[in-house]
Amino acid sequence: MAATVHEVVAEKLHAHAQRLTPARRDIVDVLAGAAGPLTIPEILATRTGLAQSSVYRNLAVLESAGVVTRVVGNDEFGRFELAEDLIGHHHHLMCEECGAMLDVTVPPEIEHQLDEALSRLAASSGFTLHHHRLDLVGRCAKCR
Repeated sequence: MAATVHEVVAEKLHAHAQRLTPARRDIVDVLAGAAGPLTIPEILATRTGLAQSSVYRNLAVLESAGVVTRVVGNDEFGRFELAEDLIGHHHHLMCEECGAMLDVTVPPEIEHQLDEALSRLAASSGFTLHHHRLDLVGRCAKCR
């Protein structure tokens, strides 16, 4: 039987001498339900009772434990999402106008071709590729 997201998160936190507190569970739930990486104000807007200082502190713990990844966009806001081992490999569509960021999954055959091309590119510089991240930058439907 596959472990739930909360079970995996609890194991990762335990390996870092931390535990899955109610506030951390709330943050994980918010990120799990999001269509893309979220800023701290966006996380706070989804739940009443989450204190800003608590969210900052807990995101730092979750990031350190490998539960959360910080995604840098085109604006001044850091965004956060669950790590790929929890939600699967994906890429991002980033709006250069408003900063919105959406997850996008590439069809497997294209992802395979992309992996091969990027591996060849890395190898030509003597680099061994372990994985890749791809951000597509443009304008969202709202800003277009």
